[in-house]
Amino acid sequence: MIEHHKGNIIINFLVALVLLCMKYDFAFASAKVTCIEKEREALLTFKKGLIDHGGVFSSWRIENVENMKNECCKWNGVFCSNTTGHVTALLLPGNWSRDYYLEGNKISSSLLDLHHLENLDLSGNEFGGTKIPKFIGSLKNLRHLNLRQSNFSGIIPLQIGNIINLQTLDISSNDLLSENLNWLSHLSLLSRFDLSYCNISDPNWLQNILKLPSLQELYLQYSYFPEFKSTSLINSSSKSLSILDLTSTELDSSTFDWLFNVSTSLTKIYLSNNRIKGQIPDAFAKLNFLEYLDLSRNMLEGEIPKSLKNLSHLQNLLLAYNNLSGTLPEMMKSFGLRQLSLRGNNFTGSVPESLGQLSKLEFLDVSFNYLKGIISESNFKKLGNLKVLDLSFNSLAFNISPDWIPDFDLDVINLARCETGPGFPTWIRTQRSFSWLDLSNAGISSKVPKWLWSNLSPGVQYLNLSHNQISGTIPDFSPEMMFVSIDVSYNKFSGPVPLFPPSNWIFQLSQNMFSGPISSICDVSYGALALLDLSSNRLTGEIPNCWEQMSSLHILNLGNNSFSGAIPHGLGSLLQLETLHLRDNNLSGKLPSTLQNCSSLRMIDIGGNRLTGKIPGWIVGANFPDMTHLSFRGNRFRGSIPSEICSLTQIQMLDLSRNNFSGKIPQCFDNFGSLVDKSTINSGMIGISFQLTDYNVSSLNIVKDYIDYALVQWKGQELEYRRTLTLLKLVDLSGNRLVGDIPGSFSSLKGLISLNLSRNSLTGNLNHDIGQMEMLECLDLSSNRLSGTIPIGLARLHYLAVLDLANNDLTGKIPSSTQLQSFNASAFAGNSELCGLPLTLCPGDGPDPSTSNQFGDSDEEKDDGDGILTLSFLKEFGISIIVGFIFGFWGVVGSLLVKESWRRTYFSFWDGIGNWLYVRTTVLWTKLWIS
Repeated sequence: MIEHHKGNIIINFLVALVLLCMKYDFAFASAKVTCIEKEREALLTFKKGLIDHGGVFSSWRIENVENMKNECCKWNGVFCSNTTGHVTALLLPGNWSRDYYLEGNKISSSLLDLHHLENLDLSGNEFGGTKIPKFIGSLKNLRHLNLRQSNFSGIIPLQIGNIINLQTLDISSNDLLSENLNWLSHLSLLSRFDLSYCNISDPNWLQNILKLPSLQELYLQYSYFPEFKSTSLINSSSKSLSILDLTSTELDSSTFDWLFNVSTSLTKIYLSNNRIKGQIPDAFAKLNFLEYLDLSRNMLEGEIPKSLKNLSHLQNLLLAYNNLSGTLPEMMKSFGLRQLSLRGNNFTGSVPESLGQLSKLEFLDVSFNYLKGIISESNFKKLGNLKVLDLSFNSLAFNISPDWIPDFDLDVINLARCETGPGFPTWIRTQRSFSWLDLSNAGISSKVPKWLWSNLSPGVQYLNLSHNQISGTIPDFSPEMMFVSIDVSYNKFSGPVPLFPPSNWIFQLSQNMFSGPISSICDVSYGALALLDLSSNRLTGEIPNCWEQMSSLHILNLGNNSFSGAIPHGLGSLLQLETLHLRDNNLSGKLPSTLQNCSSLRMIDIGGNRLTGKIPGWIVGANFPDMTHLSFRGNRFRGSIPSEICSLTQIQMLDLSRNNFSGKIPQCFDNFGSLVDKSTINSGMIGISFQLTDYNVSSLNIVKDYIDYALVQWKGQELEYRRTLTLLKLVDLSGNRLVGDIPGSFSSLKGLISLNLSRNSLTGNLNHDIGQMEMLECLDLSSNRLSGTIPIGLARLHYLAVLDLANNDLTGKIPSSTQLQSFNASAFAGNSELCGLPLTLCPGDGPDPSTSNQFGDSDEEKDDGDGILTLSFLKEFGISIIVGFIFGFWGVVGSLLVKESWRRTYFSFWDGIGNWLYVRTTVLWTKLWIS
């Protein structure tokens, strides 16, 4: 009984002890969230120096007086110790854009009251170009400091070297200068150092960095540093260096050899976008632990060295955009490669079947080479992990069984310019999760299979079936789809224009047989749409007036259809519009005044319609400072050409032909700076860049270039210019009712390629300074009332290939030159008082056409300023030849005939020469024969 009682006492004691411990534990746990008052005040002071645009500091407030000691450890970005309650981390990263939530901030010295702060992250914020405060060096317990992309400038403070516990330091992507890196010698624990986008002027920068004994990761991309000699490099103490990033540092072949002696433990090397020439060094084979090697965008030549087969750990090999050549090496089968990029080189031959043995391969890009041959199932035999396949822009042909089911499920399928037709490749039906499909220019001439549209997953972003002969219809796309770009242009698709997803940026359906109205596009708000091209189809009805829901549109092309009605006023809401193509429709009415709101316009092509009215005064440079191409051709515009049009200083193509314009041509054409300048200024392309992400191996940055084009009258033919459009500088005012003289300002247009003023009622003389238009290739002034003589300067236009001066009142003789006489007589026909080749001879010309053509009038000398020979000069020249022949030839020969002694001496001399040559030749031949 006593023992039982003792047992109860012991149990009760133990229970009490446990409860007591739990009590203290709860009390201790309660203490863990206690905020130190001094640190809370320091945080509130720190907050006063910052501007909160994103609500990040919304939690930085006192809920009630009772919780004053507890609240700061629960604030956004504040982290406290679970044991002491001290603030240990302050993590306030920005959003990496210029919409920073800390715009114009200052770092308060109140941070010095956070004595236990170990992690400070203020990256991605805006500090207005101020210097990194020196007092940061007094935060002695900091282990991680991140000030990346925060708009700091000036010299990196040496005081950072006082933070001896620092393990990671990221001050990249600022405007910083480092004159001396000696302060690094104190940071013996630093393992990760990012100095990218920094200007380093310390001549010993590399030695100072490589002395860091704990350094594992070094990032110097886009940094500038002085050149150095490898022989002056001291031995590295960074035996643990694993990652080295020297992307875009202008490194050349003579200054990168040192990296082979830096560390034998290197696992990742980034050397892309430098100036490394020659062959890939065999020394890479020394780096036994190398997993990632990026040498893309250099000037490497030759073959991939076989020594790389020793890199048994290599997983990523990127050699894109070099000048490497030869065949793809068979030894790649020994790699454990996951990523292989050989894009943009000069590789030839076939794709080896050994690539199909790389069972770990996830990313394969051999595009833009000179590979050829057949691709079969054996090329993909063991590629079950493949996610990205890019064989585009080679000469490869697929020979795949219709029943083939590959082991892989691709994210990216890029087979542009590969021969996969004539049928649609059926193996793509097995790919259920691709985000990118490019079968453009693939020789497909069949009907599109219905399963293609049903197989498109909601995550598909890029679809390109352009430049084939694919027929069939396209159903409406689901609004849930995440398309960025759809391009099915240059095919034989028919039916109505399908609804496309609201996320779409690029939608190209041109050069097909789509029909019907497009009013359905008003049913969805396309706020992200940047490019809409529905040109060259069979579309009808009026152009809808709902463009305000496409506010991001840069390019709109509805040309070459059968649209009718007026141009909608709603187009004026497209404030970012750069290109507007409405040509070759049945549009009528006047230009809507709202278009003047589209101040970013560079090209307007509304030719080939039935538009009326006058050219509005708002088409001036003040509204369209970037306008380069303006085409109103083939409409019913009337009135005079306003002088304000000369404010379009960047104009390269002005086509107002085939309208009803009257009055005089403005005298201010010399204001067209782009036509005065002989150089090519405008690129002619509008780039729309976007990024496709969510790939397992690598994201893809895409720039979609839209090439502007125009339909112009060129050398007597109506032609469409695309890639060469930037070279074409043209003024076409033909087919109107213009009167008066040709303005003298035209002579200033030294860069003009084509000038067409035909079929008007222009009068006066041709400008005598026309020879200054030295780049002119086409000149058509036919069917006017021009008078006077043809100026001599016209003969100096050496590039002139097309000339038409027919049906005017020109008089006098056509200037003589190889250029003008090469044109057909029709170029000068219809000028009754014009003479000279290639027309009939002028009065007094000689009977010999060739002589007349070359030497002019036979009766008197004529100096036309071009140095053309006259007939009198020919006579003197002929007499000189005859006299010279008589005295030269017969003076010598006659003397030999008359005087016998001279004759004997002459022939004896030549006999001696002959005997000497014979003896020397015989001796030389004998020596050669004996030897």
